[in-house]
Amino acid sequence: MNRRTSQGMLIAIMRPSHPLSWILQSSQYRRRPVADTLTKIMRSERMSLIKGSNTKPEMAVRRGLHKLGFRFRLHARNLAGRPDIVLPKYRAVIFVHGCFWHAHRCQRGRIPGTNAVFWKEKFLNNRRRDVRVARALRKDGWRVFKIWECQLRTPALREKSIAKVARLLRATPR
Repeated sequence: MNRRTSQGMLIAIMRPSHPLSWILQSSQYRRRPVADTLTKIMRSERMSLIKGSNTKPEMAVRRGLHKLGFRFRLHARNLAGRPDIVLPKYRAVIFVHGCFWHAHRCQRGRIPGTNAVFWKEKFLNNRRRDVRVARALRKDGWRVFKIWECQLRTPALREKSIAKVARLLRATPR
């Protein structure tokens, strides 16, 4: 359910028990906005440089899995959501999520103070899409794994996260 403020801004209204309601209740939204130092054109150019595939976190996971002997496909267009890594032998997919873009609850998943309403709505839609895609893949018989960017921050965390996924892949029947 949505409503508009007196300024015409769209606000999403959810039940407090809704799994994504924490995004809207976060104190980060009550910050005062900071003026953007870039022009609209400069900001647009900078945002267009952000990659959607073959990112550093994704490459780190791919290297780790390959080192452990896993072979996989990348960005399969025939699957919902175009998963980052597809392991057909294990009937599993892995999404490597950036904490910012998928509104993770870690420090990097914070909402920008500038244009907060836009970002709230964007992150909420991203999370809803993630849930919808995972549900569709599970319905088709795929196992879905998520690795967050913050889980790859240090070499120790990276090895631990990749080892956990590898253990789950090998332990569960195909």
